[in-house]
Order: sequence, then structure tokens, then C-alpha cells
Amino acid sequence: MNIHNISSEFLTLKKVREIIENNTKLALSEDSKKKIVLCRKYLDEKMQTQAEPVYGVTTGFGSLCNISISKEQLSQLQKNLVMSHACGVGEEVPQDIVKIMLLNKIQSLSYGNSGVQLITIERLISFFNEGIFPVVYQQGSLGASGDLAPLAHLCLPLLGLGVVDYKTERMTGEELNKRFGWKPIELQSKEGLALLNGTQFMSAFAVWCALKSQQLSWLSDLIMCVSLEAFDGRIEPFMDAVHQVRPHSGQIATAKNIREILNGSQIVKQPKQHVQDPYSFRCVPQVHGASKDAILHVCSVIETEINSATDNPTVFPDLDLVISAGNFHGQPLAINLDYLAIAVAELGSISERRTYQLIGGKRSLPSFLVANPGVNSGFMIPQYTAASIVSQSKQLCTPASVDTIDSSQGQEDHVSFGSNAATKLYRVINNTEKVLAIELLNAAQALDFRKQMTHLLSSPAIENFVSEYRKSVPFVENDRVLYELIHKSISFIQNYKR
Repeated sequence: MNIHNISSEFLTLKKVREIIENNTKLALSEDSKKKIVLCRKYLDEKMQTQAEPVYGVTTGFGSLCNISISKEQLSQLQKNLVMSHACGVGEEVPQDIVKIMLLNKIQSLSYGNSGVQLITIERLISFFNEGIFPVVYQQGSLGASGDLAPLAHLCLPLLGLGVVDYKTERMTGEELNKRFGWKPIELQSKEGLALLNGTQFMSAFAVWCALKSQQLSWLSDLIMCVSLEAFDGRIEPFMDAVHQVRPHSGQIATAKNIREILNGSQIVKQPKQHVQDPYSFRCVPQVHGASKDAILHVCSVIETEINSATDNPTVFPDLDLVISAGNFHGQPLAINLDYLAIAVAELGSISERRTYQLIGGKRSLPSFLVANPGVNSGFMIPQYTAASIVSQSKQLCTPASVDTIDSSQGQEDHVSFGSNAATKLYRVINNTEKVLAIELLNAAQALDFRKQMTHLLSSPAIENFVSEYRKSVPFVENDRVLYELIHKSISFIQNYKR
């Protein structure tokens, strides 16, 4: 059994991928346990001697921060907080993202700055390890006091409330407790606030999208090479000397990828009749490269975020301080998730343009990539589909992070809407994946025509890639129902690993 010890060790995106893909179990390190217990003990002792009110510990929340709460009501206060904030609506969060939410919340609480009980974190770890997925909704967070509504849904089952999916069943939190012989967690002071304050909804989407964007960036280069060969494109725009005089790292890396993928191709070496290619081919290092640079930057921001304590107030036992501040504010993520959406949407935008070039009857390719156009419409309409998707992605790239709406009677007067940036990005990621699948459908078809004309082979890398693709998606001789092939193409690139 693979086990990952939650500790102060830096959690990378690569490590998150390994944990999720390998079905790794979580456990708290001894160091984390000590910090958690010490912080909880400090907070309990602090409350015995503290005369001044402590926000969220001995007071209400938001604009109710000036209302003091008696010791007898502190536990009820925290339970009420979780119940009253579970106001999510809309589509359910996919289970693979809920799993990352659990991981991120556990990591954030493990530093000993949140004041939660050890049993609370251990119950969240049990959810993760047992494959228990609280039902969380995509709409309801402002991304400012953290992701209050979605995190409330994530944590309701700790109290025997809410709804979860376990294996093939959907059950209530109460039914879950009976199944596992658990008692509801009796929340102590500040615990409800620690569970609900934080950026784990948007950061979970961010992690999923960042990992997916890395895969799509690589696939964009690979699929473009199939298109370039099919279009009889030139190799010169990818020569290293061109990029050394404009040395953006993503641009250099993209050109290098393409040279490696095309290495050994007979088609790319044959004499060309045309002097230059359209921008959607010739400028790929510059466009794909800019997206690579953006992805790299955003990944570094996400890694900082998932290795942070993001609830409020922050407890510092060693300094004898409980500080109410703003680590829950989602602006660092919001701006960068908007940025990542633009970067990934551009991979789809230039992909659709290459598809458009391939079906245009240029460079001896048949119109709409079918042997008998007229009777057959061929690949006319997949380009329409790609264009529609690309247009939607452009609309989704309107930034969420520039918006704000007052909440909590003006106490929370600037919000990030990082949650909306996250869910928009999720849609853009999925859109771009579909557009790339449509390009591959067209590129493989066009490459088959090119090889029939020239009797030349592409590179070993492309020949192997297209050969694998043809096991799922056949060459199209005459018109047929194409949505089936588009769906198979999407499934192929979803499951294709480098």
C-alpha cells in the first residue's frame, strides 16, 4: 500500500498527481500530529485567560464579529456556522476534484496554525482514504473569506450531516456514520471557521486544471506535428537559431519538442513548393511557447497556495498570538486562474485554425478531406464544432478576478471571485481538449492522404502515435456519423500518455 505522510514537506503538483493516480493513502506525520495537538491545547488555554474577544473563537462571524459568544455556546456556534454556510447550488463538483479538495484541506490544517482537533483532521483523512466523497456544488463561493459554501458542504459529513457518495451509493452523513461506526465530530472553538475558511475549492480546481494544462500543452505540440506533416509544412520556423535570438523559454522548448517529434520524417525533408506557412503553423513556437510560460508561472503560484495555511484567524502558539487577517482571500489564485484560462484557450484557438487550413483544399489535399467531395461533405462540420467551442472559450476568458460585490453588510467589501475563475477555467480546459481531438481527427485523415500522394513516411514518433490512434478512429472513406469518431478522438487523447 502506498502511503503519503502529511508533513511540512513541500507538496508539489507532481506529488499530487502521484497521490491521485496511484490511489495513495494519507497519514499524518508525527511532527504534524504534535503541531496540531499543541495548537489546540494552546487555544484552549488561551481562552481561559483571554479577556479580549477573539474573532471567530469567542465572537460571531463576518459583520457579527462584535457579538460575543458565551463558553457554553461555542460548540453550537461552530456547528451552526457549518450548517448555515452550506448554501451551494449548481452542478456537483466532480469526484476527482473533491478528492483534491480533501487533500488540500488536510494539508492546510496540518501546519498547526488552525486550532483544529486531531480527530477532525483524522476523520478527513479517513474520507480521503476510504473513497468517501462529500457532495459539493460548484456555485456559491465568493472566493474571499475562503470558499465558504463549498467547504461547508465538504465538511457537513463530519457532523453527520450533508450527503456523500461512497462506492456506488449516495447516502446521508448520518448513514455514513452508521456504516463506519463513527460518532459525529463535536466541533470545538474556531474549528468550524478553520474548516470553512480557506481556498481549497478553487485550489483543487486549480490543481486539476494545472495538471491537465501540462498534458494539453504537450499534446498540442504532438498533434500540431501531425497537422504540419499533413499540410506539408516547413521545418525552418522550428530551427533553434531562430529562437535563440528571442529566447523565451517556452518558445525554445516548443521548437525543441517539435524538432524531436519530427526527427526522422521523410515528409518534412522533401522539397517544398511554398516559401512559408500560415501563422497557425509557422508561429507555433511563439504561441504554444507563451502558453507554456504562463502554465509554468501559474503552477508555481498553485504550489505555494496548497502549501499554505489559508484559514482565519491564524494561530501562532510559539508567538502567543491569534491574528485575524486575510490569508483566505483568493486573489493570488483568481488572477492566475484567469491567466491560465487565456493560455489554454489560445492552444485551442490556434488548433482550430490549423483544422481550418487542413480542410481548405490546399496543397493537394482534397476539400474537406474526403475523396469524393460533393456527394460527401467530409470533414466540413467538425471544424464548425471546433469553431463553436473556441468561441465559447473566448467568452469564458472574460476575467472573473476584476469583479467584486460587497457581502456581509460591507464587512467583506472586496472579494476575489476566484471560485468563478476556477470553474470557468475548468470549462476552458475541457473545451480545448475537445478542439485538439477534432484537430487530430482531421490531421490523421489528411496525413493518410499525404502519404498516399507521396509514398513517404512521417517520423517514427508520429507514425507510432497515429498508428495507436487508428486503433480507435478509422480513416473515413465516405460520409458517416461523425460525432461517434469525435467522441472516440476525445477519449483517445484523454487516455494517451507520453
